[in-house]
Amino acid sequence: MNEILGLDDLEALACDVLRRAGASEMAAASVARSTRAAECDGIRSHGLMYIPIYAEHLRCGKVDGQAMPQVTAPRPGAVRVDAGAGFAHPAIDAGFDRLIGAARSQGIAAMTVFNSYNCGVLGHHAERIAEAGLLGLCFTNAPASIAPWGGRTPVIGTNPFALGVPDGAGGAKLVIDQSASAIAKSEIMLRAREGRSIDAGWAFDESGAPTTDAGAALKGSMAPAGGYKGFGAGLMVEIFAACLAGATLGKDAAPFSGPLGGPPRTGQCFIAVETDALSGGEFGTRLTDLAAAIAAQEGARLPGTRRADARVRIEADGVAVPQDLLERIINS
Repeated sequence: MNEILGLDDLEALACDVLRRAGASEMAAASVARSTRAAECDGIRSHGLMYIPIYAEHLRCGKVDGQAMPQVTAPRPGAVRVDAGAGFAHPAIDAGFDRLIGAARSQGIAAMTVFNSYNCGVLGHHAERIAEAGLLGLCFTNAPASIAPWGGRTPVIGTNPFALGVPDGAGGAKLVIDQSASAIAKSEIMLRAREGRSIDAGWAFDESGAPTTDAGAALKGSMAPAGGYKGFGAGLMVEIFAACLAGATLGKDAAPFSGPLGGPPRTGQCFIAVETDALSGGEFGTRLTDLAAAIAAQEGARLPGTRRADARVRIEADGVAVPQDLLERIINS
C-alpha cells in the first residue's frame, strides 16, 4: 500500500527527521531539498529511501550534522570547501555563489569539496550551474566498489560525472548524469532491500564471477559501464574529486552504507564555464544546432528529458511512498 505525499509535505518530513537525528537546520534543509528534487525527478534510489540511512549516520557519527563548512578562495578562479565531515549539500551551498562569481569574472572557475559525504543526485548540482547561465561539469567520488578491468579488488567507486548545459534562458538545455558503473549502486541496494534480483551485467560476486544476486553483488564489485572504458571514466572522476580535491581516495573511504567505519571524507569537484568567454559568443548557436540534430530523430531525446517529464507529472500528482518506507522514515 502506498501513501501519496505532496512535495512540500515530503520535504518537510525529511527535514524534520534529519533535525531530530541531529542535523542542524541548515544541513537538514539542504538535504531535504535534495531529497525532494530526487523524488520529483522519479529517482527513488536517491530520495526518501536514503532518509533512514542519513538518520542512522547522524546518530552513529558517520556524518557530522552540526558541521559548519569552511570556504576559502586560494586563487581568483579556485574555491575550496572543507565540509568538516558533514553533509556535502550544505558544503556545496556554502561555496556555490563564490564559484559562480569567479566563473563570471574569470571565464572559468572550479570548486573542490573535501571531508565530504554523499552529495545526492550529481546532475542536480550540474543543473544548478546551468541555471546560473554557465556550463557545469561535476565529479564526485565514492567508496570503492569497482575493480580495475581484469582485477577483482575494488579501487574506485561508482564515481559519477554530470554535465549541465545552459539554455540561455535561466534553465538547462540538457543534463548528462552517469556513473562509471553499469548501474548506480543505490539501485542494487534498493533491490537487495526489496529481495529482487539484479540484471545480468551489473555486478560480480566476491570471486569475480558475474551475478544477478543483489546481496552477492554488494559483497563483490560493480561492473564498469563499457568494460575498461567505464573504469577509465571512473578513474578520471577519482582524479578530479579525490586527488584534486584533497579528499579521501575511494579505496580508503568508509562505506556510505551501514554504521561502521566513521566519516567517508570523500570529495567533489565542480567546474563552471562562462560560455561566451571561450566560444566568442557562438556557444548558443552551436548548441541549438546540435540539440536540433538529436531531437529531430524519431525515438531520440536529449539527456535529461525523461527527468523533466517525470518532474511535471510528479509535481502535479505527488509521490507514491510505500507504507513500510514511510514508517521507517517516521521512526528513524
